Amino acid sequence: MPRLTISLSARTHRALREASARQGRPMGAIIEESLELRGIQPMDSAREIVARARSSAELSAEEAMAVAVTETRLHREGR
Repeated sequence: MPRLTISLSARTHRALREASARQGRPMGAIIEESLELRGIQPMDSAREIVARARSSAELSAEEAMAVAVTETRLHREGR
C-alpha cells in the first residue's frame, strides 16, 4: 500500500486522533473513508459508473455524463 505524508493543523490532527481512538480504527482508514465520501476516486471508477448507468438506463453518453455530474454534486453536498 502506498504511503503519504500530509500536514494538518494541530486542531485537525487532535480531532483525527480522538476519532481514531473513539472508533478503534486507524487514522489512515478514517482519512481514506473521508476521501471516498468526498468522491475522490480514480477516473477509471468514474468512467465505470457512467458506463453502467448509461447501459442500464439506455442513455446517450452526454445524458449519462450529465446524470453522473448531477448525482456526484448532490452526493458531495450530502443530499
